[in-house]
Amino acid sequence: MNRLSFGVQSFRDEELRRLSRLHSAGRVRTAFAEARDAGFDNISLDLMMWLPEQRVSDWLESVDAAIGLEPDHVSMYLLEVYPNAPLKDDMLRARWSQAPDDDAATMYTTALERFHAAGLIQYEISNVARCGRRSRHNLKYWTDGEWLGFGCGAHSTRDGVRWKNVAATDEYIARIHRREAVAVDRRTLTGEERLGDALFTGLRLAEGLDLETINRRYHVDVWGRYGAALESFIDAGCLVRDDSRLWLTRRGMLLANEVMTVFV
Repeated sequence: MNRLSFGVQSFRDEELRRLSRLHSAGRVRTAFAEARDAGFDNISLDLMMWLPEQRVSDWLESVDAAIGLEPDHVSMYLLEVYPNAPLKDDMLRARWSQAPDDDAATMYTTALERFHAAGLIQYEISNVARCGRRSRHNLKYWTDGEWLGFGCGAHSTRDGVRWKNVAATDEYIARIHRREAVAVDRRTLTGEERLGDALFTGLRLAEGLDLETINRRYHVDVWGRYGAALESFIDAGCLVRDDSRLWLTRRGMLLANEVMTVFV
């Protein structure tokens, strides 16, 4: 292990209470300092924006607090409230609401500007890092790599085959003692599934898709197949294309899900 990650979510205690989190902003600061004192020189923070009742200024307060700790990596995500989630019920009961979409866009773009000014450079839609501190684990996903997962519920992908381990701890341990395989739901991905994964994940990177690599690996001319549908996003300032790369602009990152429907 060479990186420690803290699921901070917010540096405002009232927001943490709305999320039913047990920690406080003060506890995060203490834990971060203790981690540094213990010798961790690669620490990441997870933040969440567009929380219930959160204003732009509230979010930027958390951004500035995170910057003040001088982390090596930060992940930031828009809160997605699922229909059956307990938070959805809490929001209805307390009449909490989320800020307008335009405010969410401002939260995102302003945070990226502040992180950049602090030396935390964007390399993926939701991630910023100092030089040499990008998440090697997640880059495996985003660069169409292979990985092996160990432990309960871990997922793996290798040679076009995807599988996951038994999720229940007792069953996982029992299988180990019986010298039985812990992998379940093993299946071979089709060529189109692998191509789709490569396009979806690769376009999340700030550097975008290497079209020549996709062509060599999957024997597909991306622009030849999808270019007509992607042209409108280029005209709208969401995408940029040169001879060998295709990448999202800052505006495009806000509309990434819409852009990626082209590949479905």
